Amino acid sequence: MTQARPRTGVRTGRRRPPDPSPAWRRRLDRYRPGLVDDTLAAMRSMYGVPSWQRVHDPTSELILTILSQNSADINAERAFDALRTRWPSQASDTPATKVNRPGWGGLGIGQAPPPDWTAVAGASPSELIEVIRPGGLAPQKAPTIHAALHRIHAERGDFSLEFLGEMEPRAALDWLMSIPGIGRKTASVVLLFSFGMPLMPVDRHVERVSKRIGLLPPKATALQAHDYWLALLEPGRAHEAHVNLITHGRQTCHALRPACQRCTIASRCRFVDRRAP
Repeated sequence: MTQARPRTGVRTGRRRPPDPSPAWRRRLDRYRPGLVDDTLAAMRSMYGVPSWQRVHDPTSELILTILSQNSADINAERAFDALRTRWPSQASDTPATKVNRPGWGGLGIGQAPPPDWTAVAGASPSELIEVIRPGGLAPQKAPTIHAALHRIHAERGDFSLEFLGEMEPRAALDWLMSIPGIGRKTASVVLLFSFGMPLMPVDRHVERVSKRIGLLPPKATALQAHDYWLALLEPGRAHEAHVNLITHGRQTCHALRPACQRCTIASRCRFVDRRAP
């Protein structure tokens, strides 16, 4: 008995599921017109218009963002300063002046040179863990820091990420996300704040505020939320949207007791009114 030959021209691999974000944008445009514009205008009335400017070099931005994963920003700053103290790149004191970028929740880090990345990359895992312990989750973050630094050096011969600024945003995003432990949010933060790329980082504050208002589907994952927001925004509005939504989540739309009485988008918020227009 002969076996039937497989049909030629038939694809055996799984098809990539369609991107739901364009359909979601059309849905909002139809049933809740102007919601994105109204939200950004409301945030602007409360927090102003944040201006983009680079605060940290992209490698420092990457390491600082890794240190902030699942930790308070102020603890990430302590860990970053500990790296500079243990492996200084220059023998200089850290000035008292602190620098901070919009949307950051800490106090800022001193205007000193970054750590000696060669020394950090060559440190033993146990020593790196001990140095960054003030940032929390050090055993998980130390391997990610090492993987990032080793990947940069292996491909570039140094520890600079400036080359990412010459790439298209999607390609730069994919390059960073190919590093083990670097997800969509971390990569988007680095590219938005280091190069002004039109990417929308979605952290827990942005996700919470967006779902309460109804800008995102209730069941959207954190990863999907990035694509939904990129479909909703004009490229030049990503920085303002991210900074003001994260500020709103920290100052007004708290996780447990949101201050809805002072929120300027409350009339359109589905958390306040499930039937809000």
